[in-house]
Amino acid sequence: MLGQDVDNETRFANQNKTIVWIAIDRKLAGIIAIADPIRPTSKRAVEALQRSNIEIYMMTGDNPLTAKSVAESVGIDHYIAQVLPGEKDMQVQILQQEGKIVAVVGDGINDAPALARADVGIAIGSGSDIAIEAADITLVNSDLADVDSALRLSRKTFRTIKWNLFWAFFYNILGIPIAAGLLFPVLGEGFLLNPMIAAAIMSFSSVLVVTNSLRLKTAKLSWSNWR
Repeated sequence: MLGQDVDNETRFANQNKTIVWIAIDRKLAGIIAIADPIRPTSKRAVEALQRSNIEIYMMTGDNPLTAKSVAESVGIDHYIAQVLPGEKDMQVQILQQEGKIVAVVGDGINDAPALARADVGIAIGSGSDIAIEAADITLVNSDLADVDSALRLSRKTFRTIKWNLFWAFFYNILGIPIAAGLLFPVLGEGFLLNPMIAAAIMSFSSVLVVTNSLRLKTAKLSWSNWR
């Protein structure tokens, strides 16, 4: 019977199931296979992140067989099995010492130390309050596809900030000398800026920067738009 149960354990583990052994009076009575179904969008979310040259690691407390099966199902190359809660924080620290910028996605109480340690902590909205408190970002929809969307939004936001700063510096570098009349002695009256016109141009500059920032509200961030 023991050999048969061991074979069943291997078979269930290869089906992404976690095994619980049952004993009665110190004698093996059987096993229970518990399955946590993989979300349909998980594989495509992993693929979207990999297309952005992001290296993905999966850390789990499950046994190596189950961890390997789940990792292969969603296309993850690196996985660490039988990780204790305190070891997740240590694994993040090891990756950081290798010079990597680490983002951690988690939802449980035992994920909180790793979320706090990471360069960017991302909590699942349906997770524990402690995990949400420790994280920098909370995914409201509890969908891994939103991790890619959050990264795309952050990149777009950073590009928008740089564009706005460029426009502000360009306007001031060009406009202040003209408004101050520094070019008047050289180029004549045509380069003397009326204060009312200068105020109008300044207002237009502010409107342009705000309008450019509002474009982020209409940005297409879903992975389905980037296949």
